[in-house]
Amino acid sequence: MKTRIISKLDVKPPYVVKPVHFEGLRKVGTPAELARKYYEQGADEVIYIDIVASLYQREILFGEIEKTANELFIPFGVGGGVKTVDDFSKLFHAGADKVVINTYAVQKNPDIINQAAEIFGNQAIIVNIEAKRWNNWWECYTDCGRIQSGKNVLEWVKEVEQRGAGEILLQSVDHDGRGRGFDLELAQQVVEAVSIPVVVASGAGKLEDIKNIIEVAKPSGIAIASLLHYKKYTIKEIKEYLLANRIGV
Repeated sequence: MKTRIISKLDVKPPYVVKPVHFEGLRKVGTPAELARKYYEQGADEVIYIDIVASLYQREILFGEIEKTANELFIPFGVGGGVKTVDDFSKLFHAGADKVVINTYAVQKNPDIINQAAEIFGNQAIIVNIEAKRWNNWWECYTDCGRIQSGKNVLEWVKEVEQRGAGEILLQSVDHDGRGRGFDLELAQQVVEAVSIPVVVASGAGKLEDIKNIIEVAKPSGIAIASLLHYKKYTIKEIKEYLLANRIGV
């Protein structure tokens, strides 16, 4: 199985920002310019998440998303503040190929996953998981890693698969932005719990971290932010390293 290398854009409009543990935001550029840059470097996909839309309870900024979509000719996933089936529809019209949902589905109404999957197809629905570890389990958080849900991550991923989600974006609140490696145990357990593709984020600090997570957890994709935003590596360099280590990308 070949692993997709995905660029993740955490957006606090009008800028892409880089948080640590989902806090302490640093501006790193605009979504359109960075999306274009990573597309040209060879990214397989781009995921754009407005990380404050749900937190601030504001409308989705469709104009910003359309500007970014116009720079891309690869799959484009978009999330942040999605609350209705109409939001899904508007995001697809703005250029999204997939829509990412978290807060509303976890905290208010999980049926939105079923409804959206029925209308738009499973392949278009990504459920974002913000996981925080307690002693021997992981809890789903929302609103940029701030609000607890009480939901067990491993139970929730099985539920969203049954409801029709076509993909999971797995983020670790504990590992986010630290550059010290991924939560290997979390990733492995989530990948093994479901049969839909799982994209793992949060933790890449060096090339070996990406190699390790692929070898241990075998995710469908790796979503990378800091390594790219701080120009430590390009997508091309990441792929060349993995290919040299006999990992298909």
